[in-house]
Amino acid sequence: MAHVTLILGGARSGKSALASRLAEQSGKRIVFIATATTLDDEMAERVQRHQQERPAHWRTVEASRALSSAITSHASSEQLLLIDCLTLWLCNLLHDETGQAVTDSETAVAGARQQLLDALNSAPGEIILVANEVGLGIVPMGALSRRFIDEAGRLNQAIAAQADRVLFVVAGLPMALKGERPC
Repeated sequence: MAHVTLILGGARSGKSALASRLAEQSGKRIVFIATATTLDDEMAERVQRHQQERPAHWRTVEASRALSSAITSHASSEQLLLIDCLTLWLCNLLHDETGQAVTDSETAVAGARQQLLDALNSAPGEIILVANEVGLGIVPMGALSRRFIDEAGRLNQAIAAQADRVLFVVAGLPMALKGERPC
């Protein structure tokens, strides 16, 4: 089983920067698994900025939907997988390729979550997952937004239960919720 670290935090909390530092400190080859899709110009700019900030020696794998397959294909004891981010992956499962909401996706999301948990459980090496903690604010008005919050909470809880270490990042400061705190 992989050594799994889950890093949670709000938007712009510093969770991706922490994940990158921990990956570099591992001394292993790094495979960055990107889950973002670019349906608009603003997201395309974000993705480009992240690509430019990423070290050139990191290998990048795109896995907007097939995350468990990417883990199974790339996990090894010599590599560290950095997955950024679970929240975008979940958004991709709740929408089709054009960005339209998928109304009958409940079973598909539950199945994909279980496949992810199974892949993490059987993968060798080290894996760092980044996810937004979205359940700290008000309950949104729309049904799809409420469903997203519910599914994100279920996903984060399931990963956290299985992870060796769970960190929560606020204002760039990591707090250990489970396992050791990084230096």
